[in-house]
Amino acid sequence: MRHIAIVLPLLLVLTPAAAAEIACEGPLAPDSSLSRLQQVYGAENVVTGEVPGPEGTTLVATTVFPDDPARSMIFGWWDEVAMAELSYVQLPPGDTVFGVARGMSVAGVEALNGEPFSMTGFWWDYGGYAGFQSGKLADLPGGCYLSLSFDTTRDIPADLDVGPISGDQQVPSTEPLLEALGVEIVDISLGYPFPGFEDEAEPEESPQG
Repeated sequence: MRHIAIVLPLLLVLTPAAAAEIACEGPLAPDSSLSRLQQVYGAENVVTGEVPGPEGTTLVATTVFPDDPARSMIFGWWDEVAMAELSYVQLPPGDTVFGVARGMSVAGVEALNGEPFSMTGFWWDYGGYAGFQSGKLADLPGGCYLSLSFDTTRDIPADLDVGPISGDQQVPSTEPLLEALGVEIVDISLGYPFPGFEDEAEPEESPQG
């Protein structure tokens, strides 16, 4: 997964009804830190502690607006001692990234990207994650990259073979089962390469799993 960044200005989510178009700058820049979050959002709105991770693990992360689900963001750090160097940011429900928003269909993401992409198969800890190695959602400047989490929204008929989209495999966005089961974005995150390794390939799943 290649790095991407968002070139539109960062607008903070001020009310539950106000969506923001996110940019990889300011508090979401790769060199962000706990102190920067406190300066931007107010120390009283910033809490650091353990958050759920993949496969039953926990991670140390910083949550902004922890008591407001409409604005809550989770910031993970490569340096968990200094609380610096962003690893990932899980975005609020209403925010958009380069036009990508929660509830968007696979076809909608394809249209924004200008070409097909792939995601991991469903129904396991790393299921339904997508990144972008090519297309308009890849190779954007700024030092972060986009990670999307998809899920099904329709009941699965008992006689439907879901093998092509199940488990630890890559599923092309052109797979007809994705449309048949109403697969759409349920979570949006920004990821950041390990400091000093900005040109390395990124994992397919989001860092927080």
